Amino acid sequence: MRGSYLAVVVATLTLFTGCATVKETYSADGRKAYALNCSGTARGWDKCLAAAGEICKDLGYDVLDRSSEDVSVSAAGGSFNSSGGSFGASSTKTNERSMVVACKRR
Repeated sequence: MRGSYLAVVVATLTLFTGCATVKETYSADGRKAYALNCSGTARGWDKCLAAAGEICKDLGYDVLDRSSEDVSVSAAGGSFNSSGGSFGASSTKTNERSMVVACKRR
């Protein structure tokens, strides 16, 4: 039982911690740019800024775009059998955060 409890705790921590996701793109001026996503309850702007710093290192970076929006995520489910059925729904609030950065030129 203790082992399964530990597995659930580790899985939960993995789900709620993490870094920004990064996708390569290009800016309007032709520089390689990076679309960063740091959405979720356990991620924040600090994750995006840290990822930008790791990517661009000592060059620094320009923030080309930044957006944030509060959203509600809903889930519904049910099960039905010969003795009846049950239905449940849940909702949680989260924040969608994204930014696009490009490393500064030397």
